Amino acid sequence: MRHGMANKKLNRTSEHRKALLKNMLNSLIKYEQIKTTLPKAKFLKPQADKIITLGKKETLQTTKMLVSQLQDIKSANKVKKTLSKRYEKRNGGYNRIIKAGFRYGDNAPMAIIELVDRDVEAKRVDKKKKDTSKETPKTEEKNQATA
Repeated sequence: MRHGMANKKLNRTSEHRKALLKNMLNSLIKYEQIKTTLPKAKFLKPQADKIITLGKKETLQTTKMLVSQLQDIKSANKVKKTLSKRYEKRNGGYNRIIKAGFRYGDNAPMAIIELVDRDVEAKRVDKKKKDTSKETPKTEEKNQATA
């Protein structure tokens, strides 16, 4: 019998499962929307809610707990500064799971897990912006050559 066994095993060892959860939490906090399999999303949802609830408390102890659980100071700061302010009037339910069909290779059920009231620009955090200053000298040279 599985009395008191709360978490799914996800066919992984305990260390692999902890690392998977930590990486997915950091990605969810950083990009505010990730695509993964449905069982992983269901495994991630309560943990993400607990992290954001922890970030809403303004104490040194909660900050240390966030850094120890996430192993990333940038993610912990984002939880403390932006996400806690965004969800200060909300009591739980900070993320949602949307079913997104099936994966092509193995037909695994896919899902999108995202934060409620998310910042749409957060998905473009790592993408480099086009530098217009580099493009303008080239066009100026062409204009001078033709003139």
